[in-house]
Amino acid sequence: MILSLLVLLLSANAAGTDSPTVLIFGDSLSAGYGIEVDQSWASLLQVRLETQGYEHKVVNASISGETSEGGVTRIDAALATFAPELVILELGANDGLRGFPTARIKTNLAAVVTRAQASGAKVVLLGIKIPINYGARYSAAFEAVFRQISEELNIQWIEFFMEGIALNDELLQDDRIHPNAMAQSLLLDNAWPIISATLDE
Repeated sequence: MILSLLVLLLSANAAGTDSPTVLIFGDSLSAGYGIEVDQSWASLLQVRLETQGYEHKVVNASISGETSEGGVTRIDAALATFAPELVILELGANDGLRGFPTARIKTNLAAVVTRAQASGAKVVLLGIKIPINYGARYSAAFEAVFRQISEELNIQWIEFFMEGIALNDELLQDDRIHPNAMAQSLLLDNAWPIISATLDE
């Protein structure tokens, strides 16, 4: 399962092998956890790119359960394999849910971003929030990590990838954590403005 998620070309109809690549590098929120792959926001992104006239192919290197530290260990191989024009970074949720130190999360995410930038790729960052029961101080520090990285490394970001979904039981799976199939188009709509703006730079 990990291998199938790591190297998943989302559209057989995407333009040829010389087409620029958009690499989604995330966790279960982007891996299509609990739903069919073709229902995932990553698959919907491929369709939108094609309908909007972009020639990019989408590669989804997201793995359920992934942490920012795991991302650091995988990013070099992903960059070498796919040579992406754009990296969509969606990591950190599992770190926050496990209460990892925010300084460590920031260091890891920054490492992923800087390595991607060094390869010539553009990067966008999908921010996430954690439940308030983790404590106001930790939650605030965790959420600030994404803003700080975007400012310090000059990349576009969104504050909350799960905006409009996280508190809506109709858009969540039975675990009340993962978005269901109906939520996938909303996830794409949340991320699309920074994706399209960065591709058009």
